[in-house]
Amino acid sequence: MEWLVPVLIVVGVLLLVGIYLWSTYNSLVQANVRVDEAWSDITVQLKRRADLIPNLIETVKGYASHEKAVFESVTRARAETLSATAPGAAGVAEGHMQQALRGLFAVAEAYPQLQASQNYLQLQSSLVDTEDKIQASRRFYNGGVRELNTKIKVFPNNLFVRGLGFTEREFFEVTDGSAISEPPRVQF
Repeated sequence: MEWLVPVLIVVGVLLLVGIYLWSTYNSLVQANVRVDEAWSDITVQLKRRADLIPNLIETVKGYASHEKAVFESVTRARAETLSATAPGAAGVAEGHMQQALRGLFAVAEAYPQLQASQNYLQLQSSLVDTEDKIQASRRFYNGGVRELNTKIKVFPNNLFVRGLGFTEREFFEVTDGSAISEPPRVQF
C-alpha cells in the first residue's frame, strides 16, 4: 500500500499537466482560427475597395482625361493590393494605395462639376465606408495576432507550443507611415 500514494501523486500530476496541455492547445487553435478569420475579413474589404476603384476612376476620367499619371498610379496600387497575400505585402500595398487615392482626390478637387456628380458622390461614399471597414478589420486582425503571439510567448507555453506547430503571426501594418500620415483631402 505504501507505493499507492506516490503512484496517485504521479498520476495526479500527469493528469494536471495533460489538462493544462489540452486547454492550452485548444486556446491556441481558437486564437489561430480567429486570426485567420480576421485576415479573411481584411482581404474581403481590400477586394471590395479594389472593385470600387475602377468605377471611381472611370467617373473621374470623363472630367480629367489629361491626368493619366494619376490613373496609372491608382491602377498599379489596385493591382498590388489584389496580389498581396501576407500582412507585410498588404501593408506596403496599403501605403501605395493611400498615396494613389490622395492623387485621385486631388484631381477630383480641381473639377467642381465632378464633385456635384451623383455617381461620383455615391462612389466616394462607398469608398469611405470601405476604408472604415478596412480599418476596423485591421484592428480586429491585429488584436487577434496580439492575443495569439502573447499565448505563444508566455511561460511555460513558450517551451512547447512551437513543437505543436504554432508560430507567431505578423501584424498588418503600413510600412511607409508617411503614406498614411495625411488622409486624402476631399473638399466640396
